[in-house]
Amino acid sequence: MQPADNHNTKWKGSRDAWLDAAFELLLESGVDSVRILPLAKRLNLSRTSFYWFFKDREALLDALIERWREKNTQGLVRQTEAYAETIVEAILNVFDCWLDPGLFDSQLEFAMRSWALQSEGVAREIDTADEARIEALTRMFERYGYEPLAANVRGRTIYLTQIGYISMKTQEALEVRMRRIPAYVEIFTGQPPRPRELQRFQARHGYAPEKGG
Repeated sequence: MQPADNHNTKWKGSRDAWLDAAFELLLESGVDSVRILPLAKRLNLSRTSFYWFFKDREALLDALIERWREKNTQGLVRQTEAYAETIVEAILNVFDCWLDPGLFDSQLEFAMRSWALQSEGVAREIDTADEARIEALTRMFERYGYEPLAANVRGRTIYLTQIGYISMKTQEALEVRMRRIPAYVEIFTGQPPRPRELQRFQARHGYAPEKGG
């Protein structure tokens, strides 16, 4: 039974394999490149094997949107809800998203926003995601005692700053970003981070500042 299963899998691949390849093409060349034949060639599979997993190309594109929604929107929302004793720790939980593509994929976000320029449907998905993410950030601030308007403005400022980073494809060395983190935290929350809060954050990302630096 096992050899037959292996052969069958090799012949048609898997749903995740097709999705992974579609994401690669989306990131490399935009949505127009995400087509069945190039995907089949990339995976070294027959074109007909695609239809084991997807009705058509539109179904594949819908699955891409769903995976982005789960990865980036739900990833960010989960970080706003993660345990934190202070608003500073809560903000640093959110900042994990900008440093860990396992929580929030900035390249994918850029690709989706580029796709939205060509598709009203995807543009609506982006609008919905933006609203949900800003609302989650707003609720986070409210949990730590900020008034609703201030909470919303702070949440919007954090979010739009990061989307600006993504849209401009801003590149920062880890050292540079880590040096800026305390100032960002204080600007966004009105409170400077305590040394132990920064140390825990830095440790999560494998960063050790040079002594005396």
